[in-house]
This record gives sequence, structure tokens and C-alpha cells, in this order.
Amino acid sequence: MRFHFDTRYQDGHALLRYLPGRLAYLALFLVLLAVPWVLSKYYVGEVTYLYIMCIASLGLMVLVGYTGQVSLGHSAFIAIGAYAHTWLLSQGVPFALSMVLASGLTGLVGLVIGLPAIRVSGLYLAMVTLAFAILTEHIVGHWSSVTGGFNGLSVGSPRVAGFDFSSLKAFYYLCLGVLALVLLGLVNLMRGKTGRAFMGIRDSEAAAYSLGIWVAGYKVLAFVLSAMVTGLGGALLAHHVRFLTPEGFGLILSLELVLMVTIGGLGSLRGAIMGAVLISLLPTFISRIKPLLPDQIAKQFGLETFVFGLVLALFVLFEPKGLNGRWIKFKTFLETFPLYRKDLFKRGKSYMKSERYR
Repeated sequence: MRFHFDTRYQDGHALLRYLPGRLAYLALFLVLLAVPWVLSKYYVGEVTYLYIMCIASLGLMVLVGYTGQVSLGHSAFIAIGAYAHTWLLSQGVPFALSMVLASGLTGLVGLVIGLPAIRVSGLYLAMVTLAFAILTEHIVGHWSSVTGGFNGLSVGSPRVAGFDFSSLKAFYYLCLGVLALVLLGLVNLMRGKTGRAFMGIRDSEAAAYSLGIWVAGYKVLAFVLSAMVTGLGGALLAHHVRFLTPEGFGLILSLELVLMVTIGGLGSLRGAIMGAVLISLLPTFISRIKPLLPDQIAKQFGLETFVFGLVLALFVLFEPKGLNGRWIKFKTFLETFPLYRKDLFKRGKSYMKSERYR
């Protein structure tokens, strides 16, 4: 059993405070480095796509999980990041600079959407972002001079200082590195003043106002940060698919992102990663078990949608805190064994929070 004793001010802020945690993350990092040399090309590509979706899921988690602003239109930010990066590459902009500019442009669009969107909340905000996603898909499909329209747009090769990252292993390590940088940056951001302000707004906007937090400014900042991170994932997704079409950025992609953050556990960056892993691997799992199912079930249209909905319903009913909540319970069990008690995580009553401030 472990007891936490702080002997320095920095102890409470340490990311990996204990040796077992450091060794576990080191082992995980070494395993991820060895993946391209152990798995087949198909699975390396799947894991690479998983890293990209983790980045997009982290972007949505900043908005939904930390500030409580529901968005059903983050597929639009992925599309903007992908098309902006592809267009900049075609104009001769270097790869690294193009990634930064595409992420910045997506953040600028997030600012434009966030300014009017903060006036609404809940279902109305979800409808605003949903309309934005539909509008973006329509613009991408008809702005053929830039996006190629419905004919599609070919993506150039990622080159940095003369080195070509288009090979499977090189692109794998590129996505892994970007994911690590994004995750480390968001972890430090959420542990600082900005992250505490985000969580204060999520829990109670009225209390945040009373504490002097600039609620409107931080809500817009959350939109901008979320859009920038999601646009960065879109830029990497462009190189993964290598050919962009408007159909690849539909509402299904937005719903998958919402499932990732909800099932992973709202308010947790670790949950965003876990949810992205689960939702991204579900289609592969379904395709594997289809031959084992009766023909009447395996040939049914919309089987994947049914499984997604079933998984979401099960988590909402039995584990509202998502995969991260289940991990915390398991971790607590290991740390407190043999003194673990089930009522440590007994669920209390939840009450509706008022949205009236005046």
C-alpha cells in the first residue's frame, strides 16, 4: 500500500513521481518504438491511423471534457487542417512550416466560430457546430479550384530537410512524435492556470464569474486550442490517406470523435487516448468477427453503427466515467490492496446545474 508524502512543493506537481510509473511509461515507449519492426505493414498502418485519431481526440477533449462545450462538428476542423496543409505543400511551403500554418489557420477558424458560439450552450451549441460541419463539407465539395471538389486532391510527400517521411516506418515515427509533443503540451497546459480556469468554467460558470475568471475569453481560447490540435491531426491524416475527398470528413467522423471522448472519460487526456484506441479498433474487431456471426446478422446494414451505440449505452449505464474511470479504480485497487473497499467509488446523486447567472 502506498502513502503520498510531499516533502517539497514540486512533489505535488511531478508528472511521473514514482519509479514504477516511470518504468511503466519507459516500457510502453520502447514497445511503441518496436512496433514497426514487429508487426506487419497492415497493422503498422492501423496503429499510425490510431495515433492521428488520438491527436484529434485530444483536441476535442480540450473543448468538451475541460470546458463542457459540446461540439458535433470537429470533422470540419480536421478537413480544414488537411486541405490547408495539402494546398500549402502544393505551393512549395516546407513541410514543417506547412503543418504549423495549417494548424494556425484552423485555430483562426475556431476563433471565428467560437466568438458567436459562446453565446449558446448545451444542445444549441451542438446544433451550431453541427451546422458548421455541414457547411464546411459543402464548401470543400464546391471550392474545386483549391480543394479539387468531389474529384479529390492528391497529397504531396512529407519531406523535412531532404528526408522523405512517406515510407511506412518513417511516417509512423513522425505521427508518434507529434502525438507525444501534443500530449505533453496539453498535460502541462491543463495543470496550469489555463487548465484550472477551463475546469472551473466546466463545473460552474457562475462560480467562475465570482472568482474573477474571464469566462468568455477562456471559452473562446478553448475553441481555438481545440481547433489547432484537431487541425494538426487533420494535416497528418492527409498524408495517411494520400488522397482527399469531401466524403471522408462527414458527420460520421464527428460522431466517432464524440464517442472517443465520452467513452474514454470526459475531463481526462488519458481517457481521450483510451477512447480513441477503443473506437478506432472497433471496426477492425467487427470485421474479424463477422465470419463467425450468422449470415442474417453479419449481412445487416449498419452493424458497426449498432455496435458503436451499444458500447456507448453500456458505458453510460455502467461506467459513466469511461475507461479512465475504470483505470483509476483498478489503479486504486493495486495501491490500497488489501485494504481496498468498493464504496471508495460509490456514485452519489447528481443534480441539474442551473445555467442562469443573473
